[in-house]
Amino acid sequence: MPKIPFDSLPDSSRLWIFPADRPLSLEEQDALVQSAEEGLDDWSAHGSPVTWGCRIERGQALVIGVDETRTALTGCSIDGAIRHIRELESRFRTSLLDHGRVFFRDGERMRAVARPEFKKLVSEGTIHDDTLVYNNVITTVGELRHGAWELPYSHSWHSEAFSNRS
Repeated sequence: MPKIPFDSLPDSSRLWIFPADRPLSLEEQDALVQSAEEGLDDWSAHGSPVTWGCRIERGQALVIGVDETRTALTGCSIDGAIRHIRELESRFRTSLLDHGRVFFRDGERMRAVARPEFKKLVSEGTIHDDTLVYNNVITTVGELRHGAWELPYSHSWHSEAFSNRS
């Protein structure tokens, strides 16, 4: 029983966030989760099944959590999962692995922009201290559950990286 419901993963589970560069329709969200589940169904590390779960967050981000207390991941097992994510990018015509984008809340939706454009939005005042940004580099399911993924710009690494202050 390697795949389990995402909500059953312990807080200590390792987390990967694969944000799409655009909002996904409900049909695309369902198909993306189903494709991820099918592709990772036999996920293993040195022959031991990996215990994992996935779901879509905010209609745009595929999140995958792995309970490493049961089976520790290896470089090869991670590489296999990333190969599958690349296949999903092609199938769904969206980018899931581009780390050159910054994600923030624009009204009720998640918006992705290139880093230079985000810096421009900060300098223009479009992005302000209360703008919610997404910290796609958090590493545990617990961080996701407890609010470390979506947080105000002023409380994020983004404010240091993109600040206009000298």
